[in-house]
Amino acid sequence: MIQAKAELQLALARAVAQLAPDHPFTPVFESPKQAAHGDLAITAAMQLAKPLKSNPRALAQALVDALNTQPEVQRWVSALEIAGPGFINLRLAPAAKQAIVAEVRAAGEAFGRRPANGQRVMVEFVSANPTGPLHVGHARQGALGDSISALFETQGWSVTREFYYNDAGVQIATLATSTQCRIQGLKPGDADWPEAAYNGDYIADIAADFLARKTVKADDREFTASGDPDDLDGIRQFAVAYLRHEQDLDLQAFGVRFDNYFLESGLYASGRVAQTVERLVAAGKTFEDGGALWLRTTDYGDDKDRVMRKSDGTYTYFVPDVAYHLNKWERGFTKVVNCQGTDHHGTIARVRGGLQAAGVGIPEGYPDYVLNTMVRVVRDGAEVKISKRAGSYVTLRDLIDWTSRDAVRFFLISRKADTEFTFDVDLAVKQNDENPVFYVQYAHARICSVLARAREMGHDEAAMAGADLSLLTAPAEAALMLKLADYPDMLAHAARDLAPHDVAFYLRDLAGAYHSYYAAERFLVDDAALARARLALLDATRVVLRNALALLGVGAPESMGRDTTTTETA
Repeated sequence: MIQAKAELQLALARAVAQLAPDHPFTPVFESPKQAAHGDLAITAAMQLAKPLKSNPRALAQALVDALNTQPEVQRWVSALEIAGPGFINLRLAPAAKQAIVAEVRAAGEAFGRRPANGQRVMVEFVSANPTGPLHVGHARQGALGDSISALFETQGWSVTREFYYNDAGVQIATLATSTQCRIQGLKPGDADWPEAAYNGDYIADIAADFLARKTVKADDREFTASGDPDDLDGIRQFAVAYLRHEQDLDLQAFGVRFDNYFLESGLYASGRVAQTVERLVAAGKTFEDGGALWLRTTDYGDDKDRVMRKSDGTYTYFVPDVAYHLNKWERGFTKVVNCQGTDHHGTIARVRGGLQAAGVGIPEGYPDYVLNTMVRVVRDGAEVKISKRAGSYVTLRDLIDWTSRDAVRFFLISRKADTEFTFDVDLAVKQNDENPVFYVQYAHARICSVLARAREMGHDEAAMAGADLSLLTAPAEAALMLKLADYPDMLAHAARDLAPHDVAFYLRDLAGAYHSYYAAERFLVDDAALARARLALLDATRVVLRNALALLGVGAPESMGRDTTTTETA
């Protein structure tokens, strides 16, 4: 069907060019709002009616007449119907739908993927400061960023996953003093315990390991503790390395990896922050007022100008962000996506304004942002707000321990990033169709079960490869094949729109189409040819389920249980 759609796209372009040679226009197929209307929809007649000064229905009839002369239409289309003000509904011939089975099975893991396009993209996500365990907000960013990266890879991009964090500043100083207090025997609630200190049990763990002179190693650093309670700088470095190691363990448990770690302190140590400020001053985009240095961000759409350097000589927090993104640009990343919390919304205009003001050729709208809301966690019918380990919030590790990595990754990607989300722990562990990740994974496991039984009965790979796909004519089969054919376009649109939730939506729809097929038809029928064709369709469905789940970092189990008793219909 992929080949059929590609050929029909060319035929449609030729037909439109015949009708409107003086009006360059690239027509596309759309999905009908209702399946009963057909397999593909064409709106070109309505779009061309005004420039051609023609009645859209009359234009639609002319377009249908032109299409019917195209050999591709004669091969792949069973009917073209005009509806409403000028819609054209296209019904595919059975052979077009059936072809998808062989296309999927031939491509395997590569189905839906495009060849390398020679372009690079950086996706920056999580970027948690090393002051405590990763919380559920970091988990959502991890799921989003990793899935967006995987989507770009399907479209041929070379992807770099980067983690940026601040290893200095007020929060790190608070971490160091909190750990030192624990080393000195103080604890939360004591009279001398600092009000701003971190109260989680993890601080006591860091203090104990520091006194034991342990060595901690993270992906980007290694440090050995001195054991000296007065060594505040050593305590700071040890605590940062300790928590970076803990974050690495959390990310490994979550199935997330990074290609590079970038330290905010490096921007200052290398002089990049000061150089960025000098560049903006030299460009004439700054002014001084009240002893502070301001950037004219209103020239670039911001609602007011912003302070860059305060009267005390320190920089405001968006200045290193500008320096960091200049660094990304200089490293050759002409496309950058940042996955951050919605609390970063206010920095977007000023960072983009600073990049424009630098005058180095960075386009407007650079970088792209995917902002996610925080996650509300519910367990046993009540909201969970505190983790004993973290002291004030639910951690990523908590969610994984309570449910599973697969459930956490699927649930956190199952809604648009900027929508409120409640993570229902009780739902995430249910083994029935109410649980969306179980519903999808069970479809894959069901298929594997049927295929295993088929192999026992002598239906091997060679038999499926030679299946007569023209026998796949049942309504449930047609619906399933159409859904398989949607996969490549879904990937392209999801990557373009930075919308990995589209993959989760697609998976639920595909699983639903399979479960409906399972309920409607038997697979291991007495007619050997029909059985082979149906098994080939099942195998193609298995491939696409597995491929799409992998994009979300979710496993595709070959067997699993459920609460309700089900008879495997063959």
